[in-house]
Amino acid sequence: MENEKNNELIHNDNNPDGIDRRGFLECMAWAGTGVLFMMSGGVLKSYGMSQMIDKNTGGIKKGLILPKSDFSFVQISDSHIGFNKAANPDVTGTLQATIAKINAMPSAPKFILHTGDLSHLAQADQFDTLDQSMKSTNKQVFYVPGEHDLTDNGKLYLERYGKGTKGSGWYSFDSNGVHFVGLVNALVQVDGGMGTLGEDQLKWLADDLKRYTNSTPIVVFAHIPLWAVYPQWGWGTKDSEQALSLLKRFGSVSVLNGHIHQTIRKTEGNITFHTAMSTAFPQPAPGSAPSPGPMKVPAEKLKSVLGLTEVNYQEHDHTLAVTDSPLMEEAAQ
Repeated sequence: MENEKNNELIHNDNNPDGIDRRGFLECMAWAGTGVLFMMSGGVLKSYGMSQMIDKNTGGIKKGLILPKSDFSFVQISDSHIGFNKAANPDVTGTLQATIAKINAMPSAPKFILHTGDLSHLAQADQFDTLDQSMKSTNKQVFYVPGEHDLTDNGKLYLERYGKGTKGSGWYSFDSNGVHFVGLVNALVQVDGGMGTLGEDQLKWLADDLKRYTNSTPIVVFAHIPLWAVYPQWGWGTKDSEQALSLLKRFGSVSVLNGHIHQTIRKTEGNITFHTAMSTAFPQPAPGSAPSPGPMKVPAEKLKSVLGLTEVNYQEHDHTLAVTDSPLMEEAAQ
């Protein structure tokens, strides 16, 4: 009976491929990760998990040596705890697969950034599950909320994660000479889902940045992208230009977002934009479907559409370089 339960088909009526739960999770284990950022000497660099994972064992490659860095951190996003549809009936399992790979990294990250949609419906039990899973990282975790965490206008999110924050949950902190800024742009959405920061948060941001010199490396993290990825689907922030104008004087700026469940990068002058894959389920590429939403793909393809972001930081002419790749390269590559 136990074996039958473990191999229970996922949503039999929606699962013509006959992929069982164990096989599904094995494929998801390749994909359900984040991004490792390593910082050294003023340059921020990322390492895709495909560079770290042994495709035969699923573990970290033996003898893997990463460049020395001042410190590193990991970004994960869009865990959607509580989601249980066909696109991923076990989002807790894929989050835990992510955590296992973070814990196995040869270069231990200093902390973790979670860029929103911790939960699917902002319910206490969903936040409980997220918290219990994240405890096993033994790392400090910095959160910003996604729209799924704010269905009660952010009351429960702020009770749990808002200590020491301003307004609807924005804040900043310093680590190893880098200034980190966590913004909230998912509470008020306009024009079909576009995020907004609002006057109060923008004023706070201007005041927050005044104390820092132009050579200070800046990392901004929020849920909805701060650039217009695809406004037709609400994939952008209506008043982001006002925030970005405050960042133009800095020589090294990295903006990390989630929300769209896929990696898209863009560089404008001194600012590098980077969206992260989800640990839960993929979404379609911009404009490739009638609307955004959970996308069901064959289990063997999941490893290429979910991922983890890893970043290293190095000071070098005050420039910022961010790279990323899927958790595992396609078998044919």
